Amino acid sequence: MIDFEQLTRNMKGDVMTDSLHQMIYATDASAYREMPLAVVYPRDASDVKECIKFARKNGITLIPRAAGTSLAGQVVGKGVVVDVSRYMNHVLEINEKEHWVRVEPGVVLDELNMRVKSLGLFFGPETSTSNRCCLGGMVGNNSCGSHSLVYGSTRDHLLEAKVILSDGEEAWLKGMEKDEVRDKMTEDTLEGKIYKCSVEMLENNREEIIQHFPDPALRRRNSGYAIDQLLYSDYFDVAYEGKFNLCKLLAGSEGTLAFVTELKLNLVPLPPKEKAVICVHCRTLEEAFEGNLVALKHHPVAIELMDQNILELSKGNIAQNKNRFFVQGDPAAILIVELAQESREKVDQVADQIETDMKMHGYGYHFPRVYGSDISRVWSLRKAGLGLLSGMPGNAKPVSVIEDTAVAPERLPAYMKDFGEMLERLGLKCVYHAHISTGELHLRPVLNLKNENDRVLFRRVAEETARLVKKHRGSLSGEHGDGRLRGEFIPLLFGEKVYGLMQETKACWDPEGVFNARKIVNTPPMDTSLRYEAGDSNVMCRTYFDFSKEKGWLCAIEQCNGSGDCRKSYAFGGTMCPSFRATREECHTTRARANTLRELMTRPRTKKIYDQREILEVLDTCVSCKACKSECPSNVDIARFKAEFLQQHYDVCGVPMRAFLIARLTEIQRLCTILPWFYNTIVRNRMTGNMLKRVLHFAPKRTIPTLYKTTLKHWLGRYRQKNRAETVGKVFLFADEFTNYMDVEIGIKMIELLDWLGYEVIIPKHVESGRTAISKGMLKVAKGVARENVLLLKDLVTENIPLVGIEPSC
Repeated sequence: MIDFEQLTRNMKGDVMTDSLHQMIYATDASAYREMPLAVVYPRDASDVKECIKFARKNGITLIPRAAGTSLAGQVVGKGVVVDVSRYMNHVLEINEKEHWVRVEPGVVLDELNMRVKSLGLFFGPETSTSNRCCLGGMVGNNSCGSHSLVYGSTRDHLLEAKVILSDGEEAWLKGMEKDEVRDKMTEDTLEGKIYKCSVEMLENNREEIIQHFPDPALRRRNSGYAIDQLLYSDYFDVAYEGKFNLCKLLAGSEGTLAFVTELKLNLVPLPPKEKAVICVHCRTLEEAFEGNLVALKHHPVAIELMDQNILELSKGNIAQNKNRFFVQGDPAAILIVELAQESREKVDQVADQIETDMKMHGYGYHFPRVYGSDISRVWSLRKAGLGLLSGMPGNAKPVSVIEDTAVAPERLPAYMKDFGEMLERLGLKCVYHAHISTGELHLRPVLNLKNENDRVLFRRVAEETARLVKKHRGSLSGEHGDGRLRGEFIPLLFGEKVYGLMQETKACWDPEGVFNARKIVNTPPMDTSLRYEAGDSNVMCRTYFDFSKEKGWLCAIEQCNGSGDCRKSYAFGGTMCPSFRATREECHTTRARANTLRELMTRPRTKKIYDQREILEVLDTCVSCKACKSECPSNVDIARFKAEFLQQHYDVCGVPMRAFLIARLTEIQRLCTILPWFYNTIVRNRMTGNMLKRVLHFAPKRTIPTLYKTTLKHWLGRYRQKNRAETVGKVFLFADEFTNYMDVEIGIKMIELLDWLGYEVIIPKHVESGRTAISKGMLKVAKGVARENVLLLKDLVTENIPLVGIEPSC
């Protein structure tokens, strides 16, 4: 039995061993699921050292985690998850003159870029998850992003790193002169041993490494440990300018070699202000592959691909449908070609050249150009790709299995031809999108991982793709890493000898397996510990909401793929997810709620599926704002799920008094309007107000809303609307319970505005909206209210006399 109380006593941070946190951290954005032993939130490097000491004592592994957006299962495993995003998220130093920054690993990329933008600087690699991904995770995966044509990968900008090694000692990794490296090799420490092992391995196997690693010209090459990168230093060849720097190896090591506590990163000047995006509409995918090579000749800063599947799914997404403004017809694919120059004239000149060149080759049928703030809308649509794909209804989804292969761009058409033939042979459909300019397409075959046959295909398509990648001398991973998904195929790609060198590297750095064991090397079979099990079926139950469009309630829940859009900061607009923004805790995200629902609906801990404490706990802090319905690319609607689950829970366990009183708020308000001043006195008075909050189980600091001196309906009855010879028309105003009893002044302004515009305002006979009942999950009550309103209003509202409302949630 592991004594986590001991770790709790020795740490300043938090240690969570409850089942809810285990469920929440059992998955990332990949296809994998495995329950961790515990979740730890360290506050600083000393806490990390305590974690390492504890792990060594108990023979367990630590799994470093930041935003949890990994696609290859890097942060899933049977160990202790160490989440740095909650506390270790400070920018420590910014050096404007020398263009570098020193940060903790939990700093969010876009938040850093906001800090340094006023200095005319930014961090070059830009991932599609930039509004929530952390810099520590970017180093772990060696992330690249859409503009890697210009800015390369995170490895190219990692200058130095403060790490804690597996023996608990600190080391500062940085570029070193030859004499410094030799001095390090003589030290009788783990750090000294690492330098000695690394140098001797490279000296003894230099030719073998160069021969079997992917083409050095390939910009995106993230398979295995990057031991070859250490060769390109002046230690081994004076022709190279760079110093010997173990940071080159650290980047892309997925937290398996050391635990990062500080990073020193290179910053670059902001790109030219004058930009344009050409959205090349292609008739076929093959046309896009060839057109990419044409566009590359004109030195764009980025070229990205969106295929027909993503474009089609974007039609049904509330947030992204408006970003389709540039799409004409139904293209098989669109190439997003971004240009950046010092003047608008130069931008248009290059754009003209690209369009002319494309037309000369017969590529593309429509070439809209986008400028200014509209460019961000195009990129928003592109970045939403992963989430949109997860919104595909049903059990079959575009899965992450071969989504990260990369080959040289000139080899891409031939590689894709071979790939297409393989798909046809296996009878699979696939989604194509992302970084076509650097030869990396995110390829997602559509598979149902609850089906045994598709699970066999999951492995087979991975194996056959690995052979194709080797044939075209590419990389199994361009930026997402190997994790537990691709590690199994590293020997196939590199050969057994080079793979053995990678195993030696892990053993040298981490002989006891303290850090993220069984990732990259010595991985378990790639088709084990999947999120879904063979034979899993949808939970069949009668639901109050209609989930037929999503093909069932469970399928609606499973639209959450774990991409973590709900973790974005308040600084980047939108509303999702307010409870996470207030607490910065993973358990208060949309993702956590969906994960918990999915886990306990399919693997219930009790016989009563709708009476499980963990679900009630995780749903309790959802404020039912429905921001996730519009802002989540997968349209995950937690407010709807919450209401459905609560009604199912009440059917089994009864309705709690607090929920009953809140749901019946309108009836209480109606009674209190007889003496509104008396009601207001009670709720405003400190003693009686606090007593009422205790009875209702409200937070002490929460304000109970007061009643207005009159109701909106009563005010309108006394209000004299302007006598006009001619009115524009009549409107029915729905006086919802909030506007009618509490926020009456807003309703008054609404009526006065409509009157000024020439409308006669009528409040028809209707009952409450049912909003409070839905919020508390009393769907039977809400359904009755809705039915009554329909009966009252159906013969009144016409095309000429509309019904308008004020409160958005009603």
